[in-house]
Amino acid sequence: MIENFDLNTIMDQILIFAPMLLWAIIVLFVGLRGATWVTKILRKSLEKSGLEVDLVSFLTSAVGILLKVLVFFSAAGIVGIETASFVAILAAVGFAIGLALQGSLGNLAAGILILFFKPYRSGDYIVAQGYEGTVKEIQLFTTVLTSLDNRIIYVPNGAISSGPIENLTAPGERKVPMVFGIGYGDDIDQARQIIQKVADECPQINHDKPVDIYILELADSSVNFAVRPWCKTEHYWDVHFYMHENVKKAFDKEGVSIPFPQMDVHLDQPS
Repeated sequence: MIENFDLNTIMDQILIFAPMLLWAIIVLFVGLRGATWVTKILRKSLEKSGLEVDLVSFLTSAVGILLKVLVFFSAAGIVGIETASFVAILAAVGFAIGLALQGSLGNLAAGILILFFKPYRSGDYIVAQGYEGTVKEIQLFTTVLTSLDNRIIYVPNGAISSGPIENLTAPGERKVPMVFGIGYGDDIDQARQIIQKVADECPQINHDKPVDIYILELADSSVNFAVRPWCKTEHYWDVHFYMHENVKKAFDKEGVSIPFPQMDVHLDQPS
């Protein structure tokens, strides 16, 4: 009799709880889908408003997380979990997780500071913490870089903000430092004129500013020129590659030697 009563009670509870559980699952499914949809709509709206790309990414990430938390709260309330108790438990768990994830919270704070002070923005080419690349996105906890060979690098915001940041895009123009060596038997003035002529023919160089062409050092087997033309930041590598290829061709054409490591062996004949 007791067994029948217990079984009946359990069946009654299941019949009562099952619709709530089903409804909670529906809310979770629809709510999470809806949160993703709202986040996409918000991103498009913010982008159309002309807001900065970095701020758009940051805000949509934060709103997406908040909406998903609200969905879980709603589902918990449907199955009978008291919201106040749930919040207290969540707060305690959050505190424990916060202690364990101090680095992540630091990355979040650093991300906010980066967006506020703007040491770099999306599209800038930066060097930080031994990594370099174009800033693809500034997320809540990390900055996403794309390297020259198209590698994706995720650098924690806390690490970036705690060290030097070299923003190579910000100035708009850069000097391209290069070194060209000639032999000691070659004419310095001739070599300088050849380098200047090559620079004058490079379309990416800013010809309104003079090209630095100075003797850098008298090395062991070469006289080295320091060459630094001006160009727009986005043309840095174009100028670098152009100058190296065409200076070599011009030196060859004019008979100017470019020293390279070699060893001379002298054999003494016995007397």
